[in-house]
Amino acid sequence: MNMKKELRRSKTDCMICGVCGGLAEYFGIDSNMIRLIWVAFSLFAGTGILLYIIAAIIMPKAETSEKDLADVIAGEK
Repeated sequence: MNMKKELRRSKTDCMICGVCGGLAEYFGIDSNMIRLIWVAFSLFAGTGILLYIIAAIIMPKAETSEKDLADVIAGEK
């Protein structure tokens, strides 16, 4: 099975636009860690918000599959 990794905004793990969730899926880490790093970068470097907006515009949105929808429904219970 040849699964090609693609950097996309997450449809299931999103708070604003899904950028952090997409990055977390791509790197295989927890999305909360990405969010904490992004907030720290925004506070200390000052460019995090601008970079988030650019990433939200540039990164394509992930396509929703039936498995993704089943996972979201199962997580709500």
